[in-house]
Amino acid sequence: MTGFWHNKRVWITGGTGFLGRAITAKLERLGCPAIAATGRKDGDLTRLADVQQLLARLRPDLIIHLAAVVGGIGANREHPAEFFYDNLMMGAQLMHESWKAGVSKFVAIGTICAYPKFASVPFREDDLWNGYPEETNAPYGLAKKMLLVQAQAYRQQYGWNAIYLLPVNLYGPGDNFDPATSHVIPALIKKFVDAQKDGLNHIVAWGDGSPTREFLYVDDAADGILLAAEHYNKPDPVNLGSGMEISIKDLTHIIARHVGFNGEIRWDTTKPNGQPRRQLDVSRARREFGFTAQMSFDEGLRRTVEWYRNQERIFNA
Repeated sequence: MTGFWHNKRVWITGGTGFLGRAITAKLERLGCPAIAATGRKDGDLTRLADVQQLLARLRPDLIIHLAAVVGGIGANREHPAEFFYDNLMMGAQLMHESWKAGVSKFVAIGTICAYPKFASVPFREDDLWNGYPEETNAPYGLAKKMLLVQAQAYRQQYGWNAIYLLPVNLYGPGDNFDPATSHVIPALIKKFVDAQKDGLNHIVAWGDGSPTREFLYVDDAADGILLAAEHYNKPDPVNLGSGMEISIKDLTHIIARHVGFNGEIRWDTTKPNGQPRRQLDVSRARREFGFTAQMSFDEGLRRTVEWYRNQERIFNA
């Protein structure tokens, strides 16, 4: 990183969340003088008046748009309309009003859920439009993909500097462990810790364990986003990932080992698997702005389990 951030006013939507907190901490260390990390309590980005008021008050030079309504497979199945509408309206209004307000750069954070269900592995950015997303998260994935369309349209017509990044599933200390909305790693950690605490001899996992996923440690994701914000100024979308691929079954056994759970893992095959495979081609990020993930997956999981156990101890003290 250079002195790029030393005179910037940065607004991070969703800045009070998991990834937002990591980005805020890194910007503080980089000497950014004005960081506005907002959450839902600061304004509802689906409401135009709130978007306009926040822009007028914060006067950002650069926006990192993280805010999203997100969740795992269960939440996506139960709330597809909310996931579509809220994410679409937040992105479309915020990007348009940011352009009108003269914001210099807009960093839109998309999702790997935007990729086609049967995209060739590893997922390459050029394959983004070669099919329909996996059905359980298609409303969310398509709403977030509209940020790419809008960013490219505004660059083409207005010469506005908006970029679009596609991170894989994140994990790490500080993740969301609410079983109603959490993703697979925190959900499994909580499930194993709870089973251990309750003296259970088994846990039940969704699907059959065959799908594969890729994961990126939260601090690595923050580094990638900030590198792109500083150095990347092109219309093409960019994947952010670790380049690794692991089956849900293998992931489940690794988490069980880190937690110290020795019971049985039962697979509920009446529950959906989700997308069959996920792994990103991460060569564009490396080539365009020098991003490579640093955290080993095993160490990242160890730190995440340790953090969650500490939170449990604090809560139950």
